[in-house]
Amino acid sequence: MAVYFDHRIEAPDSSNVPSQLTWHSALPVLAVASISPTTGGNVDLYLQQGEYVDSCHLERPHQPTVLRWHPIKPVLALGWENGEVVLLTHPSGDQTVLPSAHAAGITLLEWSSSGSRLVTGDQTGALAVWRVDARGRLQGNHLVKHEYNKPLTCCIFRPASPGDDVAMLARASVSGDESALDMFSWKGAPLKMGPQEGLAFYVSTADGKVHSVDELCKTSTLLSVEGAVKKLLYLEKREVLAVITETLMLSQYTLGPEGGAQEFMKVKLSSKTGQNVDIFWTANGLLITATGEQVIRLWDLDGDDNYVLSLNETLGFERGEMINCVAYCEAKEILAAGTSQGRIAMWKMVVQPGGVRGDTKAQWKLQTPTEIEGNVIQLQWGTSLNLLAANNSNTVRILCEHVMSAHFGQQVAAVQLAPTQLSITLFTTGVNLALQSDMHIKGVCATKDSVTVWSGKQVTVYELSGTVLRNTGSFPCDSHVVAVHGENLYTVEPNRVQIRTPQGTVKQLLTFSKAEGNPVLLSVCQSYLVVGTDTAHIRVFDLSRRDAKAHCSAKNLAEQIANLGALKSVKCNASGSQVSILISQVNGRPDHKVYFYDVEMDTVTHFDFFVGRPSSGISQPDESERQQFQGTELSGRCPVSHFWDESEPRLLVCETVPISSESSSTSFLETTDVSVVTLFCTQEHGLLLQDCYPKPSGLQALLALDVPYYYFSCKPGETDPAEISATISATPQQTQPSTGSGSGPAQTPHMVSRRALRDFVGLENCEKATRDAMLNFSFYLTIGDMDEAFKSIKLIKSKAVWENMARMCVKTRQLDVARVCLGNMGNARAAKALKEAEIEPEPEARVAMLAIQLGMLEDAEKLYKRCQRYDLLNYFYQASGQWQQALETAESHDRIHLRTTYYNYAKYLESMGDKTLAIAYYEKSDTHRVEVPRMLQDDTSSLEIYVNKMKDKNIYKWWAQYLESQSDMDSALRFYECAQDFLSLVRVHCYMGNIQKASEIANDTGDRAASYHLARHYEGHDDIKQAVHFYTRAQAYNNAIRLCKETGLDDQLMNLALLSNAEDMMEAACYYEEKGTHMDRAVALYHKAGYVSKALELAFATQEFSALQLIAEDLNEHSDPALLARCSDFFITHSQYDKAVELLVAAKKYHEALELCVTQSLTITEELAERMVVTDSKDLSEEARKELLERIADCCMRQGNYHLATKKYTQAGNKLKAMRALLKSGDTEKIVFFASVCRQKELFIMAANYLQSLDWRKNPEILKTIIGFYTKGRAPDLLAGFYEACAQVEIDDYQNYEKALDALTEAFKCLSKSKDSSTGQHEVRLADLQHRVTLIKKFVHARQLYTEDAAEAVRLCESLLEEPELDPAVRIGDAFGFLVEHHCQQGNFQEAYRKLEELQKLLPSQNVRYYISQASLESLEKEMGVPMKRGDSRHSVKEEDEVEEDLTVS
Repeated sequence: MAVYFDHRIEAPDSSNVPSQLTWHSALPVLAVASISPTTGGNVDLYLQQGEYVDSCHLERPHQPTVLRWHPIKPVLALGWENGEVVLLTHPSGDQTVLPSAHAAGITLLEWSSSGSRLVTGDQTGALAVWRVDARGRLQGNHLVKHEYNKPLTCCIFRPASPGDDVAMLARASVSGDESALDMFSWKGAPLKMGPQEGLAFYVSTADGKVHSVDELCKTSTLLSVEGAVKKLLYLEKREVLAVITETLMLSQYTLGPEGGAQEFMKVKLSSKTGQNVDIFWTANGLLITATGEQVIRLWDLDGDDNYVLSLNETLGFERGEMINCVAYCEAKEILAAGTSQGRIAMWKMVVQPGGVRGDTKAQWKLQTPTEIEGNVIQLQWGTSLNLLAANNSNTVRILCEHVMSAHFGQQVAAVQLAPTQLSITLFTTGVNLALQSDMHIKGVCATKDSVTVWSGKQVTVYELSGTVLRNTGSFPCDSHVVAVHGENLYTVEPNRVQIRTPQGTVKQLLTFSKAEGNPVLLSVCQSYLVVGTDTAHIRVFDLSRRDAKAHCSAKNLAEQIANLGALKSVKCNASGSQVSILISQVNGRPDHKVYFYDVEMDTVTHFDFFVGRPSSGISQPDESERQQFQGTELSGRCPVSHFWDESEPRLLVCETVPISSESSSTSFLETTDVSVVTLFCTQEHGLLLQDCYPKPSGLQALLALDVPYYYFSCKPGETDPAEISATISATPQQTQPSTGSGSGPAQTPHMVSRRALRDFVGLENCEKATRDAMLNFSFYLTIGDMDEAFKSIKLIKSKAVWENMARMCVKTRQLDVARVCLGNMGNARAAKALKEAEIEPEPEARVAMLAIQLGMLEDAEKLYKRCQRYDLLNYFYQASGQWQQALETAESHDRIHLRTTYYNYAKYLESMGDKTLAIAYYEKSDTHRVEVPRMLQDDTSSLEIYVNKMKDKNIYKWWAQYLESQSDMDSALRFYECAQDFLSLVRVHCYMGNIQKASEIANDTGDRAASYHLARHYEGHDDIKQAVHFYTRAQAYNNAIRLCKETGLDDQLMNLALLSNAEDMMEAACYYEEKGTHMDRAVALYHKAGYVSKALELAFATQEFSALQLIAEDLNEHSDPALLARCSDFFITHSQYDKAVELLVAAKKYHEALELCVTQSLTITEELAERMVVTDSKDLSEEARKELLERIADCCMRQGNYHLATKKYTQAGNKLKAMRALLKSGDTEKIVFFASVCRQKELFIMAANYLQSLDWRKNPEILKTIIGFYTKGRAPDLLAGFYEACAQVEIDDYQNYEKALDALTEAFKCLSKSKDSSTGQHEVRLADLQHRVTLIKKFVHARQLYTEDAAEAVRLCESLLEEPELDPAVRIGDAFGFLVEHHCQQGNFQEAYRKLEELQKLLPSQNVRYYISQASLESLEKEMGVPMKRGDSRHSVKEEDEVEEDLTVS
């Protein structure tokens, strides 16, 4: 909790009225301008506690109008109403008067961001710009002077644009960006290495104009608004200029690169008219205004949102209190407001998890106000210390934030209430005292005999004597930290610690070397003092003797701890063996570890709260389980304070907060998520986590640990109602110190609250032996040494102690120890419940049951949630009466028990008498049909209303039954009808004698129960026909059959038996058989009932062939073979061969069935063939099965079913016959597939031979397949023959001798590979092929040579014609055609004609036009003059070989 110390300025003349004040931005110097009723006006400077600076007094006969500090140097610019401007330097008091440039009152003074320019302006519109050097001294006359002829109101400098990113430019240059490279070169413009000072500014006038002045001091009008400009604001991140007028009209402008301004938003700010307006603009775009109302108005210009903040009377504000002024501190994120009643209200910005700063009203938290009296008219935050100056019209007060001091020692607690007031609590006697000091208290130290306070300049000691505080000594001392042990005080000064008496006399000096540094931290525990220095050294001193002795040598922690910036806190334990340390890192952030220095071992260890584990130490037996159990409570945290127990050297407590909350020294006090962690620290076992629990609400900071209590400071009136002996039960006594500067309050609130440790709940007042035993038990339990743990408590007989240890077992999850504790407590019920809970698989669920039995309901709830046993959590909530939580749990996580939960809640509500709500939950549980009538049965009127309202059939039925029991038959019938309960309707009608109505209902609805009831009624009245009818409608066929048999209704009997079950059919069949009539019915019923053999015997015996036909249709392979044989013979006799075959196959007489198919020419279907194939070797051997398959296939072949034949041949393993069958089918795709799958030589050859019969010339795929199959079938001679055929086709059809040559070459290769050389025909064929290849090669060569050497080509062709066996290798017609073409091209038509005649003679029966082109023939006809008959085209000849025409040359 923070408090603001207020210092009144030490003004030299109290009659002066302060008018203006301003802080230097960095230095703690405040300038105050005052108006004197006698002398005119003056300006004075003050330090942070209001100290007056004598050398800097400035007085004029005129009033000061404007004050502005230089942004860096301690130079103050002053403007006076006569136009004078003075520069005042602190602390020398040097004054520099600017050359006369203004003749009217100064209205504006503004420095540039680095202070190199100063702008001055006055009431007449004169504006001057001055140059100031780096030391803050004026350089010559003004640079420029402009006249605007209107009073100047505001001035604002435009920030410079950010400098170029040198690293980014360098990367761009390396990657080849020429423009970036030019910026580095000498030729380009000079490179800006960082942000430059912005020298351009904007100035506004009273007529609403805003002028822009650039770096060269040239002015231009930027924009104009209606009314005088009151405020200019520049939002740097958006480059937006905002203008606010006297009428609070806000306009926003975007600024163009050429200097223009474009308005994009205009809005009227709401305010109370006729009042002074205080406007503040934050860096993140938040506009804050105070206009003399009871609220502050905020506009979020970025988010386009606005809201108000108001005062809260519960915090001490008055109704109707007005807010005059505002100030915002960016560093602390605090908004301060001055009120008309002399109070300063402060709002702290609280960032919600996942939220954005400043986005909602809920994030501003109003603090307790600071009172300074008067009417606060001006506030300003300033300096790097974040001081607040407040002007209340009479004087100026400087407010400095200070964290309230508190200390606990030897059962005495002291907590600061106000800057000069303490609350003292003596826990041994229950006395509460108030201490009023005459100085601002910055620290306090309490012991059982004294309370010591200090202010940083003075130390005062108060002696505690009963209920009286007596001042025993006061002395000046600059020590900012003081420690007390007995009669000795310990203060610090550079390089030493002073040991003083209460009166300030120095008794002993503890010196520190220069390397060890200056002492800055002191802490005393029992008789040991630990000192921490500014160079991160620590020393421990033994205070048990007359003089303090060094307990250990100085330890440099910087050598042991990486990234150590400074020591924050050092504490030692009661035996002086361990020192705990908190540090801040080099970057200033707190470290998330607490470090431990072992004095004897000279080692440093730590416990890391970020991961929730120590750095070293003996691991606990169940460490992994416990880490998992408590890891979520410890990880991601940071320690903010630590305390050793005052008497137990092993026990340490730390106060921890989440990592995000530790950055501010005071913000953690506002944090609700604070955990108090207790650790055991020993040499043997290292650091052991003992307990971790959240700090109770209503409490503030941890003060101390003194077994069996933790001690906390708390806000007045905010003590936790769950406190266990937190406040003193005795009536507190209010006492004033004998020496004090003022009277204390009438009543001092309790400021300290204590909580029992987990292990001591219920044992707060136990004796020391029990306390030590409990501590030992807890320690041994923590390290897992159960034997020592039980030894430490074996002599304890108190049930309260055993119960407390059982509670400890809930935290440590030691169920085995818990059983022992329950046994010693004699709590049999809890022991039984714990034993029954062992069936639960989750250890947390078992521990939760223990917690429930011990009354630790909150722990049980957390445990169930942690192990996600929401079913048990739901049951727990129900058992503890927390029905809303039970319902929420069931609806969210335990939906399988949702209806059960609704039902149980409804039962609970019924027991509480809330029937209306109970009805609602009975309906949700879907049990209202029974439970609501039961609940309302004593309230028939309510029940009737509910029945009519619900319109539910089940409820209608219940109500009808109730009415029937009350003999109200008519109403009962009406509700039975609403419920559609036809049985009850029929029953009631029968009872009332309305048989006809009952029959109509039964017939119309077809309800079986109603029909059965009516049938029984008719049977009782001997109306057999109607009885049989309604028995039949009720599907009670056995009753109907019984009546038919008794009354001889044989016709109806057959139909009823067929509708009924097999047993009834059997009885009816026996009935017909016994009577000897209707034997066909008997056979049919036997058959239908499943007695086939009986039906067949009876059919054969009675020659019922029609019935036999029906029976045979249902026979299959599972039927009796003898029956099948008899039936098949019967069908063969009657020429029903298809049915006979089916039965023979079913009887597994496959050969007979096949023989019958062959003899009677029956088609074998695929289904029949599959049924004939038996895979079970018991019925047929493999050889016989293959033989049967081949016979089936042969039969299929004869019938032309080639595909089925193929399948059966394949199943029989005869692939050759399968292929033959497939070839007969002509299914090319299946032939190719079958050959590819079987991969047999013969099959490949057969398939290839088949494919040759197809038109392979037009289908290249078939051609490839033929070649592939011959190759796979290893038939090179056949492949050679195929290649020869291909070659002949190329010659005959296309005259393509090149391709023919390739084909014959391949044929020769294949034939060469053939191994068949037995007869000599192989060699003859090879020679023939070789000869043909040679001839074709010559002809091809001649045709190719023709383009190069026509004569040689002709000669080669003529020589070819002389070959004796030229044809068929090269057709003679092609050779002569070549020559004719040549002679025609040469113009030698006589020779061409001669060659043509020669060809005609050689081929008298052929059309020689086939070999010669049409063009050559036409040219011959034209040149020779010989008409030639036109014959059919070459295509006709090609397509129809039998049509031949002779070319007759006349």
